Amino acid sequence: MISDRYNIKGRVYPAILPVENKKVLVEITDPELHILDEFEDVEYERSSVEVSLMDSSESLLVQAYVWSNKNDPNLYGDWNFEEWKQLHMKDFVKMTSGFMEELELPEAKPRVATYESFFQQDREDPPVS
Repeated sequence: MISDRYNIKGRVYPAILPVENKKVLVEITDPELHILDEFEDVEYERSSVEVSLMDSSESLLVQAYVWSNKNDPNLYGDWNFEEWKQLHMKDFVKMTSGFMEELELPEAKPRVATYESFFQQDREDPPVS
């Protein structure tokens, strides 16, 4: 059991909740895992889950980032990767690059703060002359 993705009102990234029949990434290094922990911030909880691989009878204990509030009223509908690529990927990559730059600073902002400040900048009205 890994997860399924849902839209989150006001966000451009999905929440995941446990379901069956999903993918597992392997060989993630400790430094990569640390970056993922920082990126997923307080909105997600890294949880140990047991998965059964479809191509064998083998079971693995893996880590998954699961949306911390499964009853969040802001979750709605299925998240669509193709739609996300068209509508949000460019801005998300830009925001993520900002997060990675911020992560190098001695007092880095959490990812949620980086996300909120990035998307607030885009929504601000230009000054009136």
